[in-house]
Amino acid sequence: MTLPLYVQLADKLALPLQRGILLPGERMPSVRETSLCHALSRNTVVAAYGLLEDRGLIEARPQSGFFVRPSLPAPQNLNPALAAASCTTPSSVLDLIGSVLQAQAHSDYIDLGLACPRGSEFYPVVKLGRILRQLLRRHPLMISTYALPPGSPRLRKQIARRGMQLGMALDPDAIVLTHGCLEAIQLALRAVTRPGDTVGLESPTYFNLLPLLAGLGLKVVEIPTDPSHGLAVDAVEALLSAGSLQAIVAMPTIHNPLGCCMPLAAKQRLAQLVNRYQVPLIEDALYAELQFSPQLSPTVKAFDQDGWVIICASYTKTLAPDFRIGWMEGGRYTEAIKRLKFTSSVAESEVLAEAVGLFLESGGYDHHLRALRRRYAKQVAQVRSQIALHFPPGTRATSPVGGFLIWLELPGKIDAEQLFQRALSEKICIIPGLLSSPSGRFRHALRLSCCYPLDARYLEALARLGQLARQMAAPE
Repeated sequence: MTLPLYVQLADKLALPLQRGILLPGERMPSVRETSLCHALSRNTVVAAYGLLEDRGLIEARPQSGFFVRPSLPAPQNLNPALAAASCTTPSSVLDLIGSVLQAQAHSDYIDLGLACPRGSEFYPVVKLGRILRQLLRRHPLMISTYALPPGSPRLRKQIARRGMQLGMALDPDAIVLTHGCLEAIQLALRAVTRPGDTVGLESPTYFNLLPLLAGLGLKVVEIPTDPSHGLAVDAVEALLSAGSLQAIVAMPTIHNPLGCCMPLAAKQRLAQLVNRYQVPLIEDALYAELQFSPQLSPTVKAFDQDGWVIICASYTKTLAPDFRIGWMEGGRYTEAIKRLKFTSSVAESEVLAEAVGLFLESGGYDHHLRALRRRYAKQVAQVRSQIALHFPPGTRATSPVGGFLIWLELPGKIDAEQLFQRALSEKICIIPGLLSSPSGRFRHALRLSCCYPLDARYLEALARLGQLARQMAAPE
């Protein structure tokens, strides 16, 4: 298949950038010059430059043209060895999580770390509000009727339909609606483990999993997780063959906080392993629909043969955060999960679930997702450029292939918790890396979020954070 001319041109123009022939900060040839040089139309050149912007290689400056973006090296192998099982999360880590949440609750703090998009530009507020009003006009008694399981058939059917885009064949009758993705993970853990069991966890991982696992009395083994390729499947196989795990929790498709996606072959192998050893995998697919590539990588659930993969997701990051509509499909654990859901919170709001179902049914969600993916790809590229500009030499950062999170590895002298405290004193909030590990590793790392409007306030806070890091890295 022949690639479009603008894609061919973009690939050709990217070579001198990748080889260092054009350095960060240098000006690209003008659109006119490139058009004449390659005998292509100006529109083709503009489209090629736009694609290079989306890839994070160049940036447009008003009245000045296009310039090469500052580059960032990738983080090194984060943890090549398995960490020992941890029975509990240290209280100091839990206290630090409390400090983060307390700071994020204040509107005068500038949040650079929380993974909660803010602003109507990230959500289809007007369209969803219109659907909700129409729904209540047509069915006014719905709001005064108790919601009962299994919940909105319309929404469960739409979830199953959308699952096909990620390679899954989901049964609408097996889908359980939940109060966000975290409740889905909690129900899954309760269904497959007992206090004292050991759970395999990516390292680094989503920080809120740690108090959840501690509250359920579960031990944790940290499994090496590559910043580009995700969970180390060889390590998983070693643990499974030794009988060391009762469950695994992982984010194979757009990882939090690394933003990576496991290769397809690794996903297939992971599915084969959990089926062979009959150990459940709880797959967190919260960001799976925010992949930047137009060709979506399938979930591990897509390769599940015997129901050992439990898939969990929600619409809080993409559609309606306050609705808290999540969902899960439990494979062989479906009936146990349904019972646990009923005894814990019965069911989700019928009004809100129907509104989401109607929006998905209308086709508006696909249009919204395409725009959202483009926006996040550009914002991630812009923030990485600012990191390269303002943070000390030696700073490393992931290059996410989806979502809106960036993982930073700071030069060895900088303690991210100390940086967190200094930033907090200036009303800037970040997520220090040690929160992403029950053993408190990643003391020199932090998580940044690109899911806010990149206005002057955000960019000034990011620049100030870089200045603080430079001060900490400076010789005494």
